[in-house]
Amino acid sequence: MALTRDLKDILRGRVERDEAFRAALFEEALTALLDGDVATGKVLLRDYVDATVGVDWLAASLQHDRATLIRALSTESNAPADVVFAIVAALKAEAGVDVTIAPAHREAG
Repeated sequence: MALTRDLKDILRGRVERDEAFRAALFEEALTALLDGDVATGKVLLRDYVDATVGVDWLAASLQHDRATLIRALSTESNAPADVVFAIVAALKAEAGVDVTIAPAHREAG
């Protein structure tokens, strides 16, 4: 019998034991969204939610239907920006992080 673990379980375990990894996953999701790669950003947000607070907590926190949030984090959906950024705001508050945007350093030339 092959020993296999579900990718969600592996990710959840890593997030639980490695605070830097947890922060990096959230940062990568935000970076993808802000860079215009919405599909990747939503996948990473979904992975972050699954590995941390769960969809039920998020639905209760935002007072949204669970199915609406699952659809909003789907790559096939065209979720309104207000729903996606409400998810980001709730996760940011839960994680106790402050997000800032800084200008990229550019080489003189």
